[in-house]
Amino acid sequence: MLIGTAGHIDHGKTALVRALTGVDADRLPEEKARGITLDLGYAYVPLPDGTVLGFVDVPGHERLVHNMLAGATGIDFVLLVVAADDGPMPQTREHLEILDLLGLARGAVALNKTDLVDASRLAAATAEVEALLAGTGLAGSPVFPVSARTGEGIEVLRRHLEAAVASTPARETRGRFRLAIDRSFTLAGAGTVVTGTVFSGVVRVGDRLTLSPAGTPVRVRSIHAQNRPADEGRAGERCALNLSGVEREAVRRGEWVLDPALHAPSPRLDGRMRLLPTEAKPVKHWAPVHVHLAAEDVTGRLALLDGEELEPGNEAPVQLVLDRPVGALHGDRFILRDQSATRTIGGGRVLDPFPPTRGRRAPERLALLGALDRDDPVAALSGMLQATTKAIDLDRFALSWNLRTEELEGLLGTLDAVRVDSAGVRMALPRTRWDRLKQAVLDALAAEHERTPENLGPNAEQLRRLASPALDRAVFARLIEELRQAGALARSGPWLHLPGHRLRLSPSEQLLWDRIRPLLRVEPYQPPRVRDLAHRLGVAETVVRLTLRRVAAMGDAYQVAHDHFYLPVSLQELAAIALRLSQQESGLHAAVFRDQVGTGRKIAIQILEFFDRAGFTRRVGDQHRVTQPELFAGSP
Repeated sequence: MLIGTAGHIDHGKTALVRALTGVDADRLPEEKARGITLDLGYAYVPLPDGTVLGFVDVPGHERLVHNMLAGATGIDFVLLVVAADDGPMPQTREHLEILDLLGLARGAVALNKTDLVDASRLAAATAEVEALLAGTGLAGSPVFPVSARTGEGIEVLRRHLEAAVASTPARETRGRFRLAIDRSFTLAGAGTVVTGTVFSGVVRVGDRLTLSPAGTPVRVRSIHAQNRPADEGRAGERCALNLSGVEREAVRRGEWVLDPALHAPSPRLDGRMRLLPTEAKPVKHWAPVHVHLAAEDVTGRLALLDGEELEPGNEAPVQLVLDRPVGALHGDRFILRDQSATRTIGGGRVLDPFPPTRGRRAPERLALLGALDRDDPVAALSGMLQATTKAIDLDRFALSWNLRTEELEGLLGTLDAVRVDSAGVRMALPRTRWDRLKQAVLDALAAEHERTPENLGPNAEQLRRLASPALDRAVFARLIEELRQAGALARSGPWLHLPGHRLRLSPSEQLLWDRIRPLLRVEPYQPPRVRDLAHRLGVAETVVRLTLRRVAAMGDAYQVAHDHFYLPVSLQELAAIALRLSQQESGLHAAVFRDQVGTGRKIAIQILEFFDRAGFTRRVGDQHRVTQPELFAGSP
């Protein structure tokens, strides 16, 4: 169990830790010279059962609250220290507000310096402390009269802390490893060492991790967990990691050491915050703030997502727009201080560490944040599926919640959702939404057939825009394939249509088409144009053009370029050549494609541009990549 001290300067936090542990947590020469704590200090006490009780001693000076915040995140238990002669003071109150915003609800109060007061003052100070705790997460916490100088009450307090250790449940080691760095130094003969609290997962000697947000790869040489050599460090422990691959000067407080899969720094965070009731006036949209998250301290802007100002004591969804990217995951607590960093104004927790840059105030977006405002990932994902019309990116959800692959798979097994895996991306939609999308596609096709009966149907991208333009393309492709396999929808090349929808040529058009078809196959990759066909057949150019356009609308030919029509079998052969070239290391380039099919450069480019429009390929730089090989596969 990690115990964090809190309280006003000179109320005896460090002296109390020394009385409880025998360790002087002040490690800096200036601290010893001035007799005050300037930075974080640590002390550890082995217990009879083999566990270790850890103390994080924080400074109490108002100018050092940023150091206090770096130590307060990640503790299990609060030891609020109040001098009996002074009673609660300004930093007592600010520290308590911070602890409450961090969601800490287990703790005790050490009413220190009892040797300096009489019984009546002791009783009054006790009442003041109990009143101060009322309405916070620490309300009802026991108050222990102690004197760090004389030792009075220390043993009773120590026994209470040891009992609290026994009743503290072990931290889950679910998720991937992440440690918030609050200190770094160089150790002779070892190299760079970082210390901090393990937020999640397990780290072992030899693990390869990432220093984030910098993105520097490192390797764990050795581990000290709870001040003892160890082969591994676990969630809830304070660890010192000896790292290779990085110099001490390249590491700063506030960074993370984590599993490489969690390296995803973000310049924006969506969350829910509470403005302290002690604030004199509302906070306005786009107010400049200091954001403290774990050991990080970064400036930024507070964007209110519901309204233009937030009244003291109220809560609201917000977006933190930061001046530099930080590492954060769902559930991480943050504290906000004013622009000059002189007072704490509020805090909350991260709901989405990867929010969109647009539409942050849209009703659907706010509904999504409401669904994310939960502690259970199953409930959150279920709520998200109901709150949005879009597919949920499962990989992004797993990253936000720090879920391993097997943990995400177990979660999905409890939900009635349709899962779509495409091109390495995993997405999900609620089944009811999936069924409505299917019907929307069929309705859109029927309406399009009614509007343009002369056409066979739209291609996939056109139909997506008609039926559900916000739907991810990979999800839409899966939906179309499911409808096609069920016989509810038919595909003719790139064209999609209802199974009963057919186009017919007039008798004269059919006779002309029967004469044109073999001519298109003579030179399949460079068939004659409309004017050449008209000349050979002795038919007016306009008649040939209209007939071929009608044939193309039926899906029996493709208009690749102006007045340039191809048979489906020819396009299938050209598509097979394009697919083969795209799979080669050199890639699908116009010049290589021209040489393979034996046409001129202009016609080769026209064919590739047709493939791009149809969705068979996508141009990237000077080459084309096949994205939907099934479009021109099989029989016409």
